Amino acid sequence: MERMSDQPTRWSQATVYPDMWADPDDDPRDGEGASPDGELATLLDFLSGYRMTLRMKCEGLDAEQLARRSVPPSTMSLLGLVRHLAEVERDWRNWIREGDPLPRLYGEKDADFEGAAAEQAMVDAAYSDLEREQAAMDAELAEHPDLGERLGKDGTSVRELMVHRIEEYARHCGHADLLRECVDGRVGQ
Repeated sequence: MERMSDQPTRWSQATVYPDMWADPDDDPRDGEGASPDGELATLLDFLSGYRMTLRMKCEGLDAEQLARRSVPPSTMSLLGLVRHLAEVERDWRNWIREGDPLPRLYGEKDADFEGAAAEQAMVDAAYSDLEREQAAMDAELAEHPDLGERLGKDGTSVRELMVHRIEEYARHCGHADLLRECVDGRVGQ
């Protein structure tokens, strides 16, 4: 006996490889030419790719879909991920700067997820926060091109921070895959 389900049907926009998010010719993450030269350029390229992947996983959804906690009992949503990554970018600046820490964007621990609501103004603010915090962190790290340089009171190396940033985005892009599939059935790499 076949059961009815309220789960969306799995689908992809890709036509060449149906398990992909986008066809290779349409995927903005696939750049032309050879990969970057050097360790720093490679790390920045991977970070950029994961940032773009997160945005792609959120594309085409309305505020309700972005705020939907689609994998109960988790409080995670795509909007919560955007807010969380804005918060994390800000926190990384606290790791490397001297003086008083920057205040949290959304309040107490887990407020980035708990406070994500289906309001277009909140969605717009979250994307704005993320762009601002990414740009600020990128600008601060651009002043430290030596990957071995140690920064902040804990002496975190630039290399460690870059790898941690990539890991954070990659992990949350995996979450975004599952959240998106539960929202509207869209799958892909």
